[in-house]
Amino acid sequence: MLELAAGLGDTGFLAAQRLGAQGRLLSTDLAPEMVAAARRRAAELGLENVEFRLVDASGIELPDGAVDAVVCRFGVMLVPDPAQALCEIARVLRPGGRAAIGVWAGAEHNDWMTAAGRSALELGLSERPQPNEPGPFRLADPMELRQLVEAAGLRVVTLENVPVHWRAGSVDEWWEVVLDMSRMLTTLVERLTPDQVGALRKGAERRLAPHVAPDGSLDVPGLAWALLAERPDGLSGS
Repeated sequence: MLELAAGLGDTGFLAAQRLGAQGRLLSTDLAPEMVAAARRRAAELGLENVEFRLVDASGIELPDGAVDAVVCRFGVMLVPDPAQALCEIARVLRPGGRAAIGVWAGAEHNDWMTAAGRSALELGLSERPQPNEPGPFRLADPMELRQLVEAAGLRVVTLENVPVHWRAGSVDEWWEVVLDMSRMLTTLVERLTPDQVGALRKGAERRLAPHVAPDGSLDVPGLAWALLAERPDGLSGS
C-alpha cells in the first residue's frame, strides 16, 4: 500500500496496523522533514511494516502496477498538476487496485481554515487566490474531482461528503494551530504591523464567534470529500 503526501503518516499508520505482518505500507512525502517525522512516529507506535521514501506525487518512482492500494488524504489538491498526480496513481495501481482520496470541500464550508484568510481579504491585506492555484480548495468541486479521476483512467466507486469538526480549547489555541498549518498566513503576519495583526485576528474571531462555547472552547464544523476509485483491469500504464 502506498500513501502519498503522508505528512506525519497517521492515516497510513491506521492502515498499516490492519495490514499486519503480511502487508507493507510505503509512507511518502515530498518534504524531507515530514518523512523524518513520520519515521519517528512509526517507531513510537512500534510499526515494523512501514517503509519511508521521498516521493513527488507528480512522478512516482515505482513501476506500473506496483501497489495494491493508494491513499492520499488532503494532498492531491496541493500538487501543481493534480491531473498528472491522478494519472500516476492510476499507473502504479495493479489492475483491480483501489485509491482512496480525500480533499476539502469549499471554503464556505470550512470556517476553521478560512476565517483568517477571509479577514485578510476584507481588510485588503491579501489578494484572492487564483482558482487553479494549488491549495486546500483546488478540488472542492466534486464534479471536477470526479472528471479528473475518470480522465486518469480510474473508475469512481463512491464519492461522498464527510462532515468533520475542528475543536480547540480556546481561540488562542486555534490561532497558533492555523499559523503553524498555513505558511501563507505565517508569511502575511510576519510583514504586518501589530495593529494590522490585531485587526486580522479580530475579523477572524468574529467569523468564529458562533462556534465558541461559554467556556471559550471551539467546535467548528467543516466538510471534506472522500473518493474511492478502482483501476479497471484493462488500464495500461503510461
